[in-house]
This record gives sequence, C-alpha cells and structure tokens, in this order.
Amino acid sequence: MDEKIPFKNLHSREYSGHKKKVHSVAWNCIGTKLASGSVDQTARIWHIEPHGHGKVKDIELKGHTDSVDQLCWDPKHADLIATASGDKTVRLWDARSGKCSQQAELSGENINITYKPDGIHVAVGNRDDELTILDVRKFKPIHRRKFNYEVNEIAWNMTGEMFFLTTGNGTVEVLSYPSLRPLDTLMAHTAGCYCIAIDPVGRYFAVGSADSLVSLWDISEMLCVRTFTKLEWPVRTISFNYTGDLIASASEDLFIDISNVQTGRTVHQIPCRAAMNSVEWNPKYNLLAYAGDDKNKYQADEGVFRIFGFENA
Repeated sequence: MDEKIPFKNLHSREYSGHKKKVHSVAWNCIGTKLASGSVDQTARIWHIEPHGHGKVKDIELKGHTDSVDQLCWDPKHADLIATASGDKTVRLWDARSGKCSQQAELSGENINITYKPDGIHVAVGNRDDELTILDVRKFKPIHRRKFNYEVNEIAWNMTGEMFFLTTGNGTVEVLSYPSLRPLDTLMAHTAGCYCIAIDPVGRYFAVGSADSLVSLWDISEMLCVRTFTKLEWPVRTISFNYTGDLIASASEDLFIDISNVQTGRTVHQIPCRAAMNSVEWNPKYNLLAYAGDDKNKYQADEGVFRIFGFENA
C-alpha cells in the first residue's frame, strides 16, 4: 500500500441493485468492472472508477433460474464473464451487452467456477463433488471427474500446469493438468479447507479453513510458511492484492482482516455487519470488493456489496 495513503484515511462505498444477498464479487482482468452474483438469480456488471467519482452504471445479466453462486472473468478478455448457478447451467456473457453468448447444461447444482489463466478452459464444481472442465471455444465438457470426498474451492496455478482442490478432509489435493493425475496431498488444516487463492506473482497460495486459520504455502516447495490467526470463525473467503503483499480474509467475524503476507501482521481491519461470502482485490489498485449476509432493518436481505479503498473526500 502506498505509504502516502494509510488505510485509516480510506473508506468503503456501498453499491445496491440486487434484491437478495450477494454471494460472489469479481473484478475483470483490467480492474475497470466488477461483477456481482446474487441469490436473486441475476449477476450485475458495475463500471467502477478507481477514484470512486462519477455515477456508477450497471448492467443486469438475466437468465439463470436459481442463485448465481460464483462468477469469474475471462483472464484475457475484459468483457467476457462466466457464471455458475444452482440451476445446473454455466453461462458465458458479454459484459457490454449483457447478453448470454454460450450456455452449458451440467449434471448438478454448480457452486464453484474458475478460469484457467490462458482463458481457454473453465473448471466448474458442483454440490455433488463433481468437477467439470469446459473448453470455452466450443463450450463443451472435456473432462468430468467425481470425487469421493467433499470438494470445496478449485484453482489453477499461474502456468495452468497444476490444479488445486480444497477438501472437507482438511487437505489440499494437487493434480497435474491436463491429465488430472494426483501429484500431492497437502495435510493443510485440522478441519475442512473452504477456500483457496493464488498470489498474482506466483510465489504463494493461501488456504482458508473451518479451523479459522489461513495458511500460506510456498508454491514451488509445497510447504506451509506461515499462518494467519486473526479470525475466530470458519474462513469463507480470501484474496491477495495485486502486488501479492497483502491478503484479505473474512468469515462470520464482524471484520475483514487485511494482513501483510511477509510478516503475517494485520495492517487493517474493515468492520462489517454480517458474515462475509466473498472478498476480492482489484488486479490494478488497492480496492477490495466484499459482500455478505447483510440484512436491512426489516431483516430482509440487503443485496449490497461494498468496495473499500477510496480516499476520504
């Protein structure tokens, strides 16, 4: 973080548009647009100015018939986005028009989706612990694999040669890609591993667990180098900032922890009013989008997300 802008001089801005709670937030590859996926069966695209000025335009992506649980942008194309829904479909959208360009019917309720770094393949995980790999060009499945353990979040490394699964057994399964042959089983945590994030510089990956810890792993050695211990509830979501120097983690604790990756020390905590579902740093700026189980005063889901990192006017 630029020392001239200490965290305490920054604030969060709220964005509302969804009718029900937001499950997922994600930035496009150049950091100009943010997508949000909601229980209200829609996704929305928001054009975000890095300094927070100007009226925010948003586009609604309509078509899913169940909750949009996770979404991810094409890593090579700033206007293409994929959504995974409980309606068993995966859809590709053009964020400029809001139109769905491709759709694939899969076998179960989809809860996880991630792009391979070269933008050619998309991996989707469902509630039945089944993994499907889609070729984006034809939008057809090229791999299907059912696992006999709980699979939570999924990720490729930066080169796309390794594929990671976090499991309910407290392990991280490392597979080679594209063969999906097992390479390693990391005994990462004493309880289920929920989420994984790859550092954008390619040095580390981090794992968040039901034991309330975040572990940081050297990706070349496959060794744990430190743990972050600030949260007291199961860790739901983690994200590295664009330089790989900061990591944000969130849970049912009423704050989001931002820690220095090298020292493990907390540099800031963002207060929040509810359990968090998704945190994600912008790929170009220190702007952190976050969304959770916020309710309004009538105890209805608020359907908002917030972005932290704007300078106080």
